[in-house]
Amino acid sequence: MRILLFGAGGKVGSVLGPRLEDAGHTVTAAYKAGTPPYDGQDAAVDFTRPDAVRANVEGALGAGVPCIVGTTGLSSGDLAAFDGLAREHGIACFVAPNFAVGAVLMMRLAAEAFRHLPHAEIVELHDEHKVDAPSGTAKATAEAMGADIPIHSVRLPGLVAHQEVLLGGLGQLLTIRHDTTSREAFVPGVLLALERLPGLPPGVTVGLDGLLE
Repeated sequence: MRILLFGAGGKVGSVLGPRLEDAGHTVTAAYKAGTPPYDGQDAAVDFTRPDAVRANVEGALGAGVPCIVGTTGLSSGDLAAFDGLAREHGIACFVAPNFAVGAVLMMRLAAEAFRHLPHAEIVELHDEHKVDAPSGTAKATAEAMGADIPIHSVRLPGLVAHQEVLLGGLGQLLTIRHDTTSREAFVPGVLLALERLPGLPPGVTVGLDGLLE
């Protein structure tokens, strides 16, 4: 596929770009200055910042380019805008708070465990430059658990992306933890999303979990 990559020089994009090319895709980096080269692109991928993602994705969708969005911190208004544009152009927009398969499995396990241990809290830890808090993964985990789970956010140098769900019961504590030690962890999830993107319905589809079925 021919892929327009927003955030190609960022922490995720600098890892993702070469791996997409290794998988046989052709990658074009999209930069802040000028109009991105939408013509001829099969998909756009965005790993940028909450203050940049909306313009990037709306531009791509408006040009008829399906999108994959890994940037977190999106509002309901952002998702609604993406959904409207994608439906208008009959294309898909796939959004996921986390592209690491292990993180998705952690969320699944937490939701199952909460059925039996309904006292829980979430601790999420990221590097000091992560803009949004709580993280998209933490909010998605709480949503999957179906309750107003307290979330604690830690931002420190030396971290990448980590989350643990602590579930307490009488005389016991269950901890479900996922650690992303390298941003290489996001590559398989993005490749899977690119593979499934042409078959997704028009509009916004949220969550890698549905692609793992």
